[in-house]
Amino acid sequence: MHRRLVATVSVLLAGLLSTPALAQQRYSVKGLVLSVDPSHKTMVVSCDEIRGYMDAMVMPFKVLDARSLNGLTRGAMVDFNLVVTKDESHAEDVKIRSYASAEREPAKAGRLSVLQQALHGKSSQLGLGQSVPDFSLVDQKNHSVHFGQFAGKVVALNFVYTRCALPDYCFRLSNNFGVLQKRYKDRLGRDLVLLTVTFDPVHDQPELLSTYAQTWKADPDNWLFLTGRPQDVQRVCDLFGVNFVPDEGLFIHSLHTAVIDRDGKLIANLEGNEFTAEQLGDLVGTELDRSK
Repeated sequence: MHRRLVATVSVLLAGLLSTPALAQQRYSVKGLVLSVDPSHKTMVVSCDEIRGYMDAMVMPFKVLDARSLNGLTRGAMVDFNLVVTKDESHAEDVKIRSYASAEREPAKAGRLSVLQQALHGKSSQLGLGQSVPDFSLVDQKNHSVHFGQFAGKVVALNFVYTRCALPDYCFRLSNNFGVLQKRYKDRLGRDLVLLTVTFDPVHDQPELLSTYAQTWKADPDNWLFLTGRPQDVQRVCDLFGVNFVPDEGLFIHSLHTAVIDRDGKLIANLEGNEFTAEQLGDLVGTELDRSK
């Protein structure tokens, strides 16, 4: 069992025992879904801190009606109410939090999907559970990289461009992977590979990506920064729903972080930047533990 989950159960029990008799406490909760089990009416969520109740941690939550879990998938951000009494606790009013925009100019960002479809035709974005087709790009050492070479390993993949100046966009996604690299240092390469793809291949050539990678002290063998021909990069971006258009020398773009299992199937595609590095690590950890 996940160590954070064990700690969480202990904290939850302690909280229940300390709740006054007949009192019902309600807490607003938000977090990242790690697993869903409708048959047992439960979901496991990596939660943000619940003020006045518990620190950020992984916790299983029961719902009273399995239909409350309809539409939930691994990697979804959710908001719900936690109801705690002396004898039990459960989640209710579970709502998936849609990510509206990663941009400072919502009107422009809202046109991204329309523009991309007009430029590139029908969407080829992968659905959850679908196999990721092989693709070939070039890493920061100017070596050819094929996705197929990572068969048997869990892959975390995100998209950035090095000129992005906003600390809570590309920088945050890269920092998330920096945290992953530290957290799973002993499993990196053996069980886990990190891939960061630039959607600005004309500017982000291997030498520049190598310098960018050094900023994060990236393991050059197991955290690869990928570029390539524009059409090859575009194909990979399309697979994961990454939209981007030039805007005064920079880009308006969406944010996506994907997790792919050992069989090469997409198990989560996190949109936006609202999840924490710890929550992403919990999601990756559940897949590493599930498939080892």
